[in-house]
Amino acid sequence: MFNVCSVFFFYSFALMSDLESPPPPAPAGEKRTCPEDEEQDLPLKKQKTEADHGNRAAPSQDEETSCLPEEEEACEGEEEEDGDTFADMMKHGLTETDVGILKYVSDHEGFSGILKERYSDFVVHEINKQGKTVHLDDVSVPADTEEVQGEEHQPKDDDVLTEEQKKQLGDLQLYKNKEGTVSIQVVDDTKEKRTLIHKAIKTQFPGLETKTEEKDGCRFIVAYHVAGKKALAAPRKHFWPKNRGSFCHFVLYKENKDTMDAINVLSKFLRLRPNMFSYMGTKDKRAITVQEIAVLRITADRLAHLNKCLLNLKVGNFSYKNHPLKLGELQGNHFTVIIRNISGTGEQVHQAMTSLKQTGFINYYGMQRFGTTAVPTQHVGRAILRNNWNQVVDLILKPRPGAEKEYLVHCREEWAKTQDPEAALKKLPNKRCLEGQLLRGLSMYGKKNIVTAFGLIPRNNRLMYIHSYQSFVWNTMVSRRIQAFGLKAVAGDLVLRGTTAHVLSAEEAEQHSIHDIVMPLPGFDVIYPSHHIGDGYRELLSADGLDIDNMRHKVRDYSLAGAYRRIIIRPTDVSWDVIQYDDPRISLVHTDFEKLENKPAPVFNTEGKYRALRMEFSLPPSTYATMAVREVLKLDTSIKKQTQLNTLWFN
Repeated sequence: MFNVCSVFFFYSFALMSDLESPPPPAPAGEKRTCPEDEEQDLPLKKQKTEADHGNRAAPSQDEETSCLPEEEEACEGEEEEDGDTFADMMKHGLTETDVGILKYVSDHEGFSGILKERYSDFVVHEINKQGKTVHLDDVSVPADTEEVQGEEHQPKDDDVLTEEQKKQLGDLQLYKNKEGTVSIQVVDDTKEKRTLIHKAIKTQFPGLETKTEEKDGCRFIVAYHVAGKKALAAPRKHFWPKNRGSFCHFVLYKENKDTMDAINVLSKFLRLRPNMFSYMGTKDKRAITVQEIAVLRITADRLAHLNKCLLNLKVGNFSYKNHPLKLGELQGNHFTVIIRNISGTGEQVHQAMTSLKQTGFINYYGMQRFGTTAVPTQHVGRAILRNNWNQVVDLILKPRPGAEKEYLVHCREEWAKTQDPEAALKKLPNKRCLEGQLLRGLSMYGKKNIVTAFGLIPRNNRLMYIHSYQSFVWNTMVSRRIQAFGLKAVAGDLVLRGTTAHVLSAEEAEQHSIHDIVMPLPGFDVIYPSHHIGDGYRELLSADGLDIDNMRHKVRDYSLAGAYRRIIIRPTDVSWDVIQYDDPRISLVHTDFEKLENKPAPVFNTEGKYRALRMEFSLPPSTYATMAVREVLKLDTSIKKQTQLNTLWFN
């Protein structure tokens, strides 16, 4: 059987990847949540040949390119699942109906196709707050407007290292040097000369640290790797010109990495804490994405040096500004999506895409919001809101049906058998996973203080559980709203007037379209529709053991204020064409990196063995691109359903 893992994957494999991305704050009156989906393909610098992955995308979050070489031991045991194992796990996964995704807005006939067969089939470009689409198209370093004091007459960094020394240091930086260090003898031994060599190594070879040693009466500067715990030490203070902005803004191009993974890699090579970086929104893992990042008091030169040693990442378009970036400041994202091997006729494609352009799609929270295992994240969120902390721990740590990575299976079995957090923790090679953080908290604070123990999980990850429950309620109630009233505004619906929700009268409803209507996420600071769908919120929460009139929690972090979200989104800048191709391995998108490398754009045939739909569109923040694709294809986007389709397709 063809490897089931290789095709039809929309989201990350592990639950942690569903929880890593914090939702950007909402603009006035509207809820903003997590980004869309994830995906994968050939890296900028390959660590394995195409044959190692069957020329296809693998769904695992924990690929070799996601680990720095110094972390290989920590990542041991996190290999990709084979197709049969993943398919077995997905037998117990969620479908769209499990999370309230039930309706479509269009009446066209759907058709089949393969989404994200390769990660280059899903390309995301950020749209910044000025409305400009962000591209990586310049890797040059801007000239400084002010010379560094006291260095005008000093030799340049490049002058103090020989070509042979640069080669040795480059090999060390890329882990090709088995010795683990490079020693450089200081011939003219002065403090100034040693300082220059130290500075040259750290500037030209990010990730390396230096020290001075004396052997046989001679002084040597020894270079070695610091990526690891030492990399998180506070950065050294360097001279910074007064007329230069304190923040270096740059464009980050990444392949098959989520935003926080990329930030962690940059922070380790630059010896910074990750919170020195800021950004406007998190981006998908299983995709090629381009976004703006800002970092405090790091020069463009230091950043540019990283390009020679980064895997799956590229930085450029540097500029200095006086402000960081803030979550939610972006206007949206522009998507280029390839759906391969489509079955639809030209007329079917035209009808589907025209409907998407003119009417839009239901603004559901996508499947990755709810996890990929037999324990949905909204169930954990519901237990938190009910203040049932024993159930929270049980849901996160208990054994579950379906295949998992072996070490997680052993960890869960140990917990079920002994209820001993320290014993279960020993079963995990990587203690940084969510289960490891919870077990560490339980071992530190005990099972009678679960709230504090649970607090060791990063705040954004904890909040994603209750956001998942809110999302489930919203999806369910929006499906009921569409079922009851269709695509027109009716009396009792809600619209936003500034930041305040207003209930429409029958007369006012005549003046509004479905695109104006919002629905609330449950909380203590929202109102509900006055028609029977509003009563449905109360009934649903009551069935879950929650009081809609008391959404404040004993723990302040878990109190839900609620928010509003538009029920229909109409994409902008929509375009599409049908592509003919013969080789399923070729990329069908001309990426920013390929343009920088002056690689030719893909050439398409007038006739071909396969047909693909290439679609482009822009969406506001926190809307899910896969929900737009779902509307076009009329297919269930859950991994469970896609795996079943894939099994049928290739058997």
